[in-house]
Amino acid sequence: MKLNHFLFFFTLLTCYSCYENISYVNYGDDINSDLIYSETLTNNFDQSNITGQIIDVCPKKGCWMNVKVDTDTVFVKFKDYGFFVPKSGIEGKQVLMSGKIFKDTISVERLRHYAEDAKKSIEEIEKINTPEYKINIIASGVAIREN
Repeated sequence: MKLNHFLFFFTLLTCYSCYENISYVNYGDDINSDLIYSETLTNNFDQSNITGQIIDVCPKKGCWMNVKVDTDTVFVKFKDYGFFVPKSGIEGKQVLMSGKIFKDTISVERLRHYAEDAKKSIEEIEKINTPEYKINIIASGVAIREN
């Protein structure tokens, strides 16, 4: 009888320890990780919740980041400059984002500013001479996966 109790307890312990508890750290508005976050972008940009993998972050303040969403790179800024993300250590992590998605032209001046923030060399900065057309999101909140 004691052996049955022990086996039952051991089975429960094993099942519980195998369960992966995924946790996120929120920045800005709270993000509900139970909602559906799209892994692709549609052409009409009616979406407001997307997920992707962080490529890089502003090393100066954490005030912007580039995120890989399917085959697109999305440039992320934060609503009203109201919050920032960590400046390092989050590259490659999954991120959930909620906000306004749109296509925008980024001026040469702004591209050079971002290059300076990313600590690019003067030569690299001076090579920037044409604007870029990028998919952007003004995020009201982001959640970065911890594990």
